[in-house]
Amino acid sequence: MGRMADAVEAGKIKAVGVSNYSAGQMRTAYQALARRGIPLASNQVQYSLLHRQPETNGVLDTCRELGITLIAYQPLASGALTGKYLDSQPVGIRRFREPFRGAQFQALRPVVTLLRSIGDHYGKTPGQVALRWLLQQESVVPIPGARNADQVIHNAGALSFTLTAEEMAYLDEATQAWRTYSWLMGSVVRLRGR
Repeated sequence: MGRMADAVEAGKIKAVGVSNYSAGQMRTAYQALARRGIPLASNQVQYSLLHRQPETNGVLDTCRELGITLIAYQPLASGALTGKYLDSQPVGIRRFREPFRGAQFQALRPVVTLLRSIGDHYGKTPGQVALRWLLQQESVVPIPGARNADQVIHNAGALSFTLTAEEMAYLDEATQAWRTYSWLMGSVVRLRGR
């Protein structure tokens, strides 16, 4: 962080951000930068309706407490939240990754069905609703991937409507199991690291 602070002071960079930092690592980085009068701007982590670990491991709360923006990568869960893969098994590496296999894949259908139902009310797609859910989270900015101009336009459609508090609650409730699953997976990873 000292080197990053040097770069800010030299005018080489405007802000400091980190990626995949835990809550503790963020606090350490924040404090090191604060000693030089420089804020920690962001922490880029995986976060979506299907990957809720930042809510259970302290990262999201720490971002909010310290005024750090959480930049959510894979906000569409590798395309799982678009509904594209419900009726056709994904090909390539996706077919071996979560949530495209086993019980998680079966649990995906009701989530996408709810996204589609909410989206129909606004003339939006399931993916746009999933992005909107993230946009309405305090201190969160999603960064969806796009392979072409059509996907960029599609993703931008998430900026043109607002979900109601009731719709946000429905989505939270419908994905509560994913939140628990993320917490369990985080615990397994931490235990393996010991």
